[in-house]
Amino acid sequence: MFKRFFGKKRSTSTLVPIVEEKESLTIIVGAATDKGLVRDYNQDALFTLSAQVSQGQDLLPIGLYIVADGMGGEQDGDRASSLALRTVANWILHEIYEPFLTLGTAAGLRPINEVLTEAIVTANSKVQEQLPHGGTTLTCAFLLGTNAFIAHVGDSRAYLISRNSIRQLTKDHSLVNRLIELGQLTPEEAKTHPQRNVLYRAVGRSGNLEVDTYLQSLPTGSSLLLCCDGLWSAVTDDEILAIVNDSASPQMICRRLIAQANDHGGEDNITVVLIQVKG
Repeated sequence: MFKRFFGKKRSTSTLVPIVEEKESLTIIVGAATDKGLVRDYNQDALFTLSAQVSQGQDLLPIGLYIVADGMGGEQDGDRASSLALRTVANWILHEIYEPFLTLGTAAGLRPINEVLTEAIVTANSKVQEQLPHGGTTLTCAFLLGTNAFIAHVGDSRAYLISRNSIRQLTKDHSLVNRLIELGQLTPEEAKTHPQRNVLYRAVGRSGNLEVDTYLQSLPTGSSLLLCCDGLWSAVTDDEILAIVNDSASPQMICRRLIAQANDHGGEDNITVVLIQVKG
């Protein structure tokens, strides 16, 4: 079933501070995308960029990770997710990476959540101008040490995963999730609801787009998972947790998650990015 868009709802973005890291850490990343078993083409897009900057005796990890799930038919959906992703990545590189390299510290940067919001709002305008029939979800995470600054629109998701738990960090901007919040639908009913793919907020479909932002600390040994609904609608949280904790590397985890979604029917495109924090 193709993702559709319906109206818009109001949300608030939370201002968050910048916190500098002093520990030497390593970020290990896996990423994969697949068209699934039913679709003839892949409307998803992903972006990963990982780096480390030395600060005295320590190494500070910096990373940018984005997942987008396009909508609007084969060409428009594919082009919308690609355009939005490239716009957001370019904006963040210019507004965060370049100043960070110039200043040599995070102390003089603009509030990161504001930059992420601006990036997605800019992408929204570009998609509207260039692809009036297209739209896309977009979930991005900027990592500075063990701090993950997350910005989100749509029903792609970010999860925090540890050895014993998995927790959804983002909120789905979908009609069924809104009905669940209002007590008019149960999570089980939402899984088979005929309008489960209808979104009330998406990049390229709102004139005044509101972006959700979050700040999440990533403990050493934890993982941050970004994924489209092609994964989470097909693979349960318990299955995701088991695969993450029973795989040798982030790249192997991504491959196994896609294989599991395909084993469960592969009805949609599947895109995953997994970031592990090692001490």
